[in-house]
Amino acid sequence: MGLNIVDQPPKDIVECDDLDGRLTKEHVDDVIEIFNTPLTGAYNWDYNSADGRIRKLYELGKELNWNAGIDVDWSIEFPKTEFPTDEMFNPFVGYAPYEALSEEEKLRFSWHNQSWTLSQFLHGEQGALLVSSQLVSCAPTYDAKLYAASQTFDEARHVEVFAKYLNDKVGIRYPINDNLKLLLDKILTDSRWDLKFIGMQIIIEGLALAAFNTMKMVSKDALLRDIVQLVIRDEARHVTFGVNYLEDFVKSLSDKEREERAQFAYEACCVMRERLVATDVFEHFGWDVEAARKRVLEAEVMVHFRKCLFTRVIPNLKRIGLLTDNVRGKYEELGVLEFEDMTSDATIDWDDLSKPLYDDGRDLPSLKASGQN
Repeated sequence: MGLNIVDQPPKDIVECDDLDGRLTKEHVDDVIEIFNTPLTGAYNWDYNSADGRIRKLYELGKELNWNAGIDVDWSIEFPKTEFPTDEMFNPFVGYAPYEALSEEEKLRFSWHNQSWTLSQFLHGEQGALLVSSQLVSCAPTYDAKLYAASQTFDEARHVEVFAKYLNDKVGIRYPINDNLKLLLDKILTDSRWDLKFIGMQIIIEGLALAAFNTMKMVSKDALLRDIVQLVIRDEARHVTFGVNYLEDFVKSLSDKEREERAQFAYEACCVMRERLVATDVFEHFGWDVEAARKRVLEAEVMVHFRKCLFTRVIPNLKRIGLLTDNVRGKYEELGVLEFEDMTSDATIDWDDLSKPLYDDGRDLPSLKASGQN
């Protein structure tokens, strides 16, 4: 095993099934990309808890830990001969290049599209793992350091579980989307700890939470729905942590500093909006990439989906004070300002966050095995 250092992420699609039974040293080399950051860390010598909300979220994180190896029933199988998601949510139904495919090719396209989406979940979770580990060092308060440490472990589980699902159940893994990579690079290499909070906890995690809920709704695979449900429980705590922690801090900023953060949040939303377009899949199937991109942006089901993604982000930005007069019009042009008065994640529903890990009342496999309740 060795280290293969690259200047940019690999662009190749990984066919995991091709490696079965014939792994060599070449296949297990770690492919890494180096980034440098002017991170400024902070000790905190006051070990008294000052924010009961953050401490309670930390306690919930400890209580609701799950293990991707034993708390997920990996024996559940979903046949590759079926479409992984409901076709009523497919924006390409009626689109000439898609309709020209044979039924077998339509099925293959659907699995590739699913793999692309899940691959972006995986890459985003690695980004969240790296950012949350930075927050342990640079967050100024004791409670925030403890919570960021617990979130780091959450993100490690998310990387593990999505990687295992893609490798074992899908067999295809796509490279990171350029727009997602651009935003992660900005968040990871910026020296301001609060910008890391805004970029990760509010924008990336907020949009991911909405995307996970959509995946849970449209996926036909019971195993994937279970995985996404476990991840959703963690992500809801992460977003709530970000909103509650930033709400008071943003008030302490100067008008200029607040506007800088507001503009960054808007630009991050624009980048993440473009992240929803699976151009790699279109290129793989030989389609006109720009025409397919236009189809995604204009298809009614995708317009509705993109709007739904912002149902959490916009009220959260308003709550923390980053929906300023200078950016309100820009969000209105995106068609998402209508969500500003929805409930923000600063309003904590402790009963909901404290529910059992599976929301249908099932025990986790590990608890069944041990005889616990």
